[in-house]
Amino acid sequence: MNVYITDGTENCFYTAVFNACTDKDCIVTSSCAVQLPLGANVVAVTADGEKCTRVKKKLNEYAPHALKDIPLLLRRGCANKEQTALEYIRLIMEKKAPVKDMLSHPAVIAATEEMRKVTLEAHRFTGFLRFMEGSGGIFYAPFEPDNDILELILPHFIRRLKNQPFVIHDTIRGKAALYNMRECAIVHTDKKVNVVLSDCEDAFQKLWKEYYESVNIAQRPHEKQMKGYMPVRYWKYMPEKH
Repeated sequence: MNVYITDGTENCFYTAVFNACTDKDCIVTSSCAVQLPLGANVVAVTADGEKCTRVKKKLNEYAPHALKDIPLLLRRGCANKEQTALEYIRLIMEKKAPVKDMLSHPAVIAATEEMRKVTLEAHRFTGFLRFMEGSGGIFYAPFEPDNDILELILPHFIRRLKNQPFVIHDTIRGKAALYNMRECAIVHTDKKVNVVLSDCEDAFQKLWKEYYESVNIAQRPHEKQMKGYMPVRYWKYMPEKH
């Protein structure tokens, strides 16, 4: 069995698909923690522009919408995302037609569910993301999403905060979006960011905590209900929960 190891980029994945699509008994992954089957032949994949283009051309011919679906699948924060995308592409190549409506097929079911998880999390973070004002007037919002959704939520916040410089930091993947009211850049960093809050932000956080405590009834705890409305994993960067 061949195991194609990619670097996690879209182009490298499509390069692996060029061979793996006809290699029926193989695995494609970017995970370093993948458990290799006994006797596996590891193939390190390097992005190849020509192979990548040929795969995309075929997808555009058979199922143009798949060129939007595959990038979503590759944003999943799980080890088998490339394999799920590969099975979806194999089905398209086999049918030589769009397969999105084949809702009973295992490959379509898996792909649809994985894409739903990505878009749902992106939608939730447009409401759950919390910004804090730094001493320099730049707003900073750290978050830890399950999926790689920074680029998906960015247009929303550029529209909402178009006259405000901000930083949105995916601390899990070590990358951040920097917006200066004119343009936006994605940068990668493994360094921990320490933000000095402005006096105004510090005061607002204290007021918010006091308000939260005043409306909460200590004799009637409702933690279970709160977790139902908002999962615990969203609480880390919410001041009222600290």
